[in-house]
Amino acid sequence: MISIITGDIVNSRKLDSTIWIDGLKKILDSKGKNPGGWEIYRGDQFQLEIKNPEAALLAALQIKAYLKTLKLDARMSIGFGDKTYTADKISESNGSAFIHSGEVFETLKKQKVTLAVNSGNTVFDREMNLMLRLGLTFMDNWLPQSAEFILVAIANQSLSQEEIGNRLGINQAAVSRRQKRARFDLMMELCGYFTEKIKTLNA
Repeated sequence: MISIITGDIVNSRKLDSTIWIDGLKKILDSKGKNPGGWEIYRGDQFQLEIKNPEAALLAALQIKAYLKTLKLDARMSIGFGDKTYTADKISESNGSAFIHSGEVFETLKKQKVTLAVNSGNTVFDREMNLMLRLGLTFMDNWLPQSAEFILVAIANQSLSQEEIGNRLGINQAAVSRRQKRARFDLMMELCGYFTEKIKTLNA
């Protein structure tokens, strides 16, 4: 089983693409190789393969946090399943993971949500999408400073608050405030729960 993240930048015209595209490419590049593992197309849409499905939610939240540092956001769907055809470009590959991702991506605007999953397992999808909607009540409202903290904390999970502060140029107390405002601990708890539930799909 693999996972496919399909996304588009919300209100991308608010900023020139040169401001956000290099940072997005850097994150996508850390997950796989272009164009087989990820692609940006039609200007503001992207697709990314995460070979380890357990890492898919954290990857999506990393992308979200990066865009939030620029006062942007993304609508993203995470599809789980197989990959039956591998092309040179991810946009030309196929399998149930791609189909599941595409199906739920088309519903995001109507649902008025920025993140949803689709595994084809009704029980798993209903539970996780409910939890994601609850999580999005604060994740959709991350301010740039909180999002900046999240980016560093996700990439450096072994660092102390003081060490994260050194990276951000702020003191430990300021790091603690950003962590609380971002509801970072709750976000990581959600990712941990997601990781455990994903394992049941493979069982």
